[in-house]
Amino acid sequence: MREQELIVYKDFDKEEGKLLYDMAWLMEHYEDEYYNREDMAGLLYECIHRLLEMAGNHGFYGNLWHCYLSNLLVNNENSYSRACEIRGGVEGTINQAVLHDIVIFKEFFDYDFTHMVQTLQVEGFDLVTEYVASDSESKVYNSRIRKRICSLAVKFTQDHTPDEMKDTLTEFYKDYGVGKFGLHKAFRVVHEEKGVEIVPIKNIAHVHLDDLVGYEIPKQKLIENTEAFVEGRKANNCLLFGDAGTGKSSSIKGIANAYYEKGLRIIEVYKHQFQDLNEVITQIKNRNYKFIIYMDDLSFEDFEIEYKYLKAVIEGGLEKKPRNVLIYATSNRRHLVREKFSDKEERRDDLHAGDTVQEKLSLVSRFGVTIFFAAPDKKEFQNIVKVLANRYQVSMPQEELLLEANKWELAHGGLSGRCAQQFIDYLLGKKGNPCQ
Repeated sequence: MREQELIVYKDFDKEEGKLLYDMAWLMEHYEDEYYNREDMAGLLYECIHRLLEMAGNHGFYGNLWHCYLSNLLVNNENSYSRACEIRGGVEGTINQAVLHDIVIFKEFFDYDFTHMVQTLQVEGFDLVTEYVASDSESKVYNSRIRKRICSLAVKFTQDHTPDEMKDTLTEFYKDYGVGKFGLHKAFRVVHEEKGVEIVPIKNIAHVHLDDLVGYEIPKQKLIENTEAFVEGRKANNCLLFGDAGTGKSSSIKGIANAYYEKGLRIIEVYKHQFQDLNEVITQIKNRNYKFIIYMDDLSFEDFEIEYKYLKAVIEGGLEKKPRNVLIYATSNRRHLVREKFSDKEERRDDLHAGDTVQEKLSLVSRFGVTIFFAAPDKKEFQNIVKVLANRYQVSMPQEELLLEANKWELAHGGLSGRCAQQFIDYLLGKKGNPCQ
């Protein structure tokens, strides 16, 4: 086999790439009398083991060898795959280099292991060619991602020529992207010894904007700004502020799910990571996705200076913020930086009191769109309870439902959408719950 001749599709992950090279070596040498047959059989058994482990970790099913090869292709970030993500095919010489590699990969896809298995007298290889996965979630991919990769593996086997296989792969890049940014919706930032790394969040909550009862005007304002962003029009950084439990964070999760197919990705950053923001932006600014850097529950005490990093990143530094990056934040505070009555006393001794005030307000002014989420009144709270009860099929007389809901909110944090959801969850979790 010609794995050493690959030009574009190289530099695979060390562990995953080793399986490719081991299998290629077996394909090349399994009939060679120079090598011990038992050792080669042992290596093939080891490869079978790794394929089965991969199936358990990734949730793959069907022909695991084909799934493995497909997984390599959709995760290999190179000049071609990055150029094709979201945009589709590109022009130029790079297409010839990629086709050269796809010819080699098609040889791997079409390889018939029958003679190798018989020669080495290995049993159980059919386990990896007709694998039936369990219903449990994988550790690496959710069901949506693993289904796409397994379906791609089947499509590759239906392609008759390397050109068709290349077109199939390019279409996958256009529809879903490449690598971690292509396959996942949301990410977090990890600062390790080797530097700043953007890591996928593999179990994001499946929240949809319609799940948030009420708040139609705030949601529409958020949708309009986000749609402008993903469609390449002018859009603003956005601050969602208001009372606790009113759906600010849920709205962000909702847009992450709603606009993933259009290339939107969410990166969650915490306050102590603001010094890493420039490195995060450097890693994403040349990708074809739209990125929202998300900061949940953002606020600062008067002695905290991290907001100065954020000000420079949003607007004010020498380097212009990339067009594919916006910052969305949620907060219970309208002005983000805490202000106290004692500040008024201090300003009497401040020669430039106005400058001090502007310093504290300058951060929020960098968010072009601010959206207020107000706590519901009694009537609105009861309406949220009724809608949620109907959605989850809670069968309880309405008068009793609202009476119990009122008792619940008095003892559990007051009027809010979160409180209403917690009340419904409480009913659903009761032994002998009042569901149909």
